[in-house]
Amino acid sequence: MIPYREARGIGEWALRGQRVFLPEGEGIRPAAVIVRDGRIHAIRDPNDLPANLPIVEANDHLILPGLVEIHAHINDPGRTEWEGFASATVSAAAGGITTLIDMPLNSSPVTTSVESLRRKQEAARGSIAVDVGFHAGVVPGNADEVGPLIAAGVCAFKAFLCHSGIDDFPNATEADLRTVMPQLAAAGLSLLVHAELVSPLPPEIERRFAEQPTSYAAYLATRPTDWEVAAIRLMIDLCREYRCPVHIVHLAAAEAARSMLAAARAEGLPLTVETCPHYLTFAAEEIPDADPRYKCAPPIRELRQRSILREMVLRGEIDTLGSDHSPAPPELKHLDTGDLKRAWGGIASLQLLLPACWTALGTLERTITALTSRPAEVAGLADRKGSIAPGKDADLVIFDPDAEFVVTPETLHHRHKATPYIGRKLRGVVAATFLRGACIYQQGILEQRTNGQLLTRAAS
Repeated sequence: MIPYREARGIGEWALRGQRVFLPEGEGIRPAAVIVRDGRIHAIRDPNDLPANLPIVEANDHLILPGLVEIHAHINDPGRTEWEGFASATVSAAAGGITTLIDMPLNSSPVTTSVESLRRKQEAARGSIAVDVGFHAGVVPGNADEVGPLIAAGVCAFKAFLCHSGIDDFPNATEADLRTVMPQLAAAGLSLLVHAELVSPLPPEIERRFAEQPTSYAAYLATRPTDWEVAAIRLMIDLCREYRCPVHIVHLAAAEAARSMLAAARAEGLPLTVETCPHYLTFAAEEIPDADPRYKCAPPIRELRQRSILREMVLRGEIDTLGSDHSPAPPELKHLDTGDLKRAWGGIASLQLLLPACWTALGTLERTITALTSRPAEVAGLADRKGSIAPGKDADLVIFDPDAEFVVTPETLHHRHKATPYIGRKLRGVVAATFLRGACIYQQGILEQRTNGQLLTRAAS
């Protein structure tokens, strides 16, 4: 037996355990994962290994594929005081995430051209602890950049149907989407959509929030479920018309949208859905006033919505789980005043994605699939990421599902520690993370800080 840290990603060795999460249909069983020069070479009976093969023992801990996180805002370059590739990827490694796909905002410049993509890649190069790929943005006027961005290897495209929060990433109109979606359909790339279509609010709702800017109930009323439903309906119609893969991100309005989504999937439309750990963990009735750490969009909704979202994940109606990690400096969160109207909307949770989802859901197969193989498919990386299978990158996680811990600022590697998870007890501890066969993190210690590679999606 060799220590975790002795796995350096070269040569041949085995990771052996009693509970190995193998691809769908094979389930969890005892196995030895044979790693050769950074890739999974074979899956063997744990008692049938060559005599001189170095072995890392996971014992009764779970062996999982490295998580594939396709929804994180790293903000680098231009807003590295919010986050940055170095701090974000260290957080990812500590959370068992080995593949991280960066959203096209809130960096400066935003990733809406090949030139801005190159600048982002240069910012990441040499400073990443895990493998990093990139989404591009769809904004008014950049349709001519879509083809070159596809050729440059972006994983998918992201569009907002409402204001994104920053003026340099304006929302796409239906006309913009109609111009871009045929190109994405031809290339087989997904369009990730922030699904809220804004319509006028009753004056009393706007007046209440203006008068009570620290009231969470007042904030919640300003982002009604109708906005999500209208946006999802539009995207289903466009998906049907263009057969462009559409991925609805951060679903919150589960009760109203569920039947519509189910009908679209039954129709065979290339439509997938994501939700986030904060929608599975928290509920509006439990959120205190004057605490902007909970502010996000769409907002965290009521207990009944949380219950339906959990059920949808466990029934396979939700495909992926993503953190929507969107941190900001304390002054932008207005933590001192509790002003929800002025506070930046976004929750920092990248490192906590796995334990938060595991704590909320408590069922392994659906949870891990939604964190690994399904996001790898959406991002076009399933040929090398997202499952423990021969030929894939040896991205592996040793996970203790029964251990518990309380989230404290000291446990987090995010640049900013303000998160609603502080003080919360979560289940599940990452004991070790391996990237392409090399141990990059173990038991609270980062072993390798710059082992990550830049990822590009292979052309279809």
